[in-house]
Amino acid sequence: MTGDVRLPFIRPYRPADRDDVFEICLRTAAGGGDATGVYSDDALMPEVFALPYLEYAPELAFVVDDGSGERVLGYVIGVADTRAFVEWWKRAWGPGFRERHPAPGPPTERDPGFTEAQLLAAGTDPDRMLIAEVDEYPAHLHIDLLPELQGQGFGRRLIDTLRQALAGRGVAAVHLGMDAANTNARAFYDRLGFHELPSSRADAPLLGIATR
Repeated sequence: MTGDVRLPFIRPYRPADRDDVFEICLRTAAGGGDATGVYSDDALMPEVFALPYLEYAPELAFVVDDGSGERVLGYVIGVADTRAFVEWWKRAWGPGFRERHPAPGPPTERDPGFTEAQLLAAGTDPDRMLIAEVDEYPAHLHIDLLPELQGQGFGRRLIDTLRQALAGRGVAAVHLGMDAANTNARAFYDRLGFHELPSSRADAPLLGIATR
């Protein structure tokens, strides 16, 4: 007699998943690799690129459950209206972020291309999200998968799930920014049909896609 085989599946985010999302963000934040120990505080990357999305729009967060209902292996998070998100960030997220991280911490043995000072600036300047094409591509997203989940089709399914949710809200298109060094991610987005936006730069790619 064999035991039950538990297969990963996509489901809506739950508050109990927050720590897993934090961990996945950290472990994929260095050009797709592990950013643990890269900065003086491991919370910095998740506090800029993951946790505010869970606070603001948990209904637009979807995760890949490992099949047990207790562990998450990947996620997609997003907002439908980047302009509204920026205003919320200034009011509700930015002040606390500045209190927790008033200045860069002591240097680590790592030398990231995206410095801690730049990361703190990103956490305190949400206007950075107001790209030139924000009115045509009002939604934006972040997606991260642990290495053990990659190559199984869940990235495409996660993005399709979010696109469907955004389309249901009447949002026509979504964009994302990415680390230019993450060539695997760029190949993935190209396969899904993302295209470069006019304001995209070689050192800071911006990609967009319709929700339908």
